Amino acid sequence: MGVLVGKQAPDFTTAAVLGNGDIVDSFTLSEAIKGKKAVVFFYPLDFTFVCPSELLAFDHRIEEFAKRNVEVIGVSIDSHFSHNAWRNTPVDQGGIGPVKYTLVADMTHSICKDYDVESEGGMAYRGSFLIDEDGLVRHQVVNDLPLGRNVDEMLRMVDALAFHQTHGEVCPAGWTEGDKGMDASPAGVAAYLSENADKL
Repeated sequence: MGVLVGKQAPDFTTAAVLGNGDIVDSFTLSEAIKGKKAVVFFYPLDFTFVCPSELLAFDHRIEEFAKRNVEVIGVSIDSHFSHNAWRNTPVDQGGIGPVKYTLVADMTHSICKDYDVESEGGMAYRGSFLIDEDGLVRHQVVNDLPLGRNVDEMLRMVDALAFHQTHGEVCPAGWTEGDKGMDASPAGVAAYLSENADKL
C-alpha cells in the first residue's frame, strides 16, 4: 500500500453528487478544496453494509468539519446515479438519506488507483486522507473491508494539524483539543514527559 503522506494529493475531475443534491459531470478536487483542508474518504460500494454507517457518521459530524473549514468528499466506484439513488433511499430502508457532502463517482477506478486503495476485487478499501490547504496529504489510514473507520479520530487529526499549524508544537500520543503540545526538541520532550508520562 502506497504512502501519500507528505505528497501532493492526486487531483481528479469526475462526475459527482454534491451535498445539495445537484448532479454534476465535472467535479474537480483541487477547485472544490482550494484554500481549505479536506477529508477524502473511500468506501467499497453503495447499498452495502458497513458503508452506510460510515457515511452517516460523517454526515452527523458535517457541521464539526464545516466549523474547521474542512471539505468532506466520499468516493466509491459506483456511478453518480447510484450515489443519487442511495441518497434518495431512506435510512430505515438501507439508504443514507440526503448526506450533506459530495459523493464522487470513480467508475474507471482511476481515483482509487491513484490513492492506492483499490482492493483485489476492484472495490476501494476504506481509505481516509486528510489534505491541508496546500494540497498535501498530512494523514492517511486504510482499513480492510470489514472494519469500519472512526470518524471522531479524523476530527482529532484535523484539530491536531490545526494546532501544529498555529503553534508550531507537535501533538503527542492521544492529544485532543485543549491539551498541551510539545516543543519538538529534547528539552521539550523532557518537559512534556516529566508532567504527562503517567497519563499516556
